[in-house]
Amino acid sequence: MAKKPENLTFEESLTELESIVSDLEQGDVSLDDALKQFERGIKLVRNSQGKLEQAQQKVSILMQEDENASLTPFASEGE
Repeated sequence: MAKKPENLTFEESLTELESIVSDLEQGDVSLDDALKQFERGIKLVRNSQGKLEQAQQKVSILMQEDENASLTPFASEGE
């Protein structure tokens, strides 16, 4: 069984998304399977976006001039 999107690394998510896109572009997938893959792809994209936003926040904090700035957990919209 496939891992949940939130348990995948960013790179693993991208690799799986590339595979899903390739399968869907070939057109040899049944409608039901295509819908399942599309749904999985959407979940992967949303999870990846959250990870990118967290990374962007951390970089922004680290780039601030305030040396005493601390990293705080990022609460994404889905949480």
